[in-house]
Amino acid sequence: MYSPRRTTPPLHLLRAFVATARFGSISQAAESLHLTQSAVSKQIQELERWVGVSLFERVRKRLTLSLAGERYEAAIRPLLVQIEAATLDLITSGDGGGALFISTLPTFGAKWLIPRLPDFQKACPQIALHFVPHAQGYDFLRADLDCSILYGEGHWPGAQAEYLTGRDVALIAPPSRKGSPTLRKPADVSKFVLLHHTSVPQAWSRWSLRNDVQGLKTMSGPQFDQYHSLIRAVAVGMGLALVPRCLVEDDLSAGTVIAPLDQRHQEEMGYFLCYPAARLNHPPLVNFKRWVLAQCSGSEVRESAK
Repeated sequence: MYSPRRTTPPLHLLRAFVATARFGSISQAAESLHLTQSAVSKQIQELERWVGVSLFERVRKRLTLSLAGERYEAAIRPLLVQIEAATLDLITSGDGGGALFISTLPTFGAKWLIPRLPDFQKACPQIALHFVPHAQGYDFLRADLDCSILYGEGHWPGAQAEYLTGRDVALIAPPSRKGSPTLRKPADVSKFVLLHHTSVPQAWSRWSLRNDVQGLKTMSGPQFDQYHSLIRAVAVGMGLALVPRCLVEDDLSAGTVIAPLDQRHQEEMGYFLCYPAARLNHPPLVNFKRWVLAQCSGSEVRESAK
């Protein structure tokens, strides 16, 4: 008679196996699992006795998967992620509507996503949103991460990416002050300090090329790692910046910064909703993706018509 216990190893052994395969190190696996090295080592040995196959080989003091181990890890890892994600969803969703674990870049979250979330809550009140620290937003092997909003050209390992917004870029300047340089044409940019975002170091170079501005020192000037800081630096008069228009609509309306040149500038980079293929049919993600894409639909077209 078939006995599940004979062919299904205990879950804790499988978790130790997957963690060790991921890090190639028992010590790092033990740290990630909050166990001792001895405990993880014993669990790996017990799993190998259970299946009767060597799962690892030691090469230059580092554990590497055997051929059998590679096949087994490839099959087991997505199943463990699904089990952990389903359990986490059940625990955190409360009323059973489901939970969505999401990561977003800080400026995009504060200035674009969060102001729109009341509409999502109204449309999908049964879904609980949980924000994961953005530093963890690239690790799609995590059970507590369904999707991330990332900034780039749309290519991240292990993730599908849906473009949202952000390619439409505004050149922003501080409000005009008495005695400040004039900014009426692209060549006038040379009178100002240029501010930069560390993720887009070539932004001013591309802008100067498209606007045929010669002799501009496109790589000089202060650098910032967040658009929020960059916008604030412009507002207090430190210089000019190229910023996704979706992040400065409220600042432009309030007059804390201005966009003095009547021009459109497009970048290759933008904000993307990213998620692993394993989460494609996760109901909370399906609902969130439908909602956020609707929020973005035609937004840059409407902006360019202003």
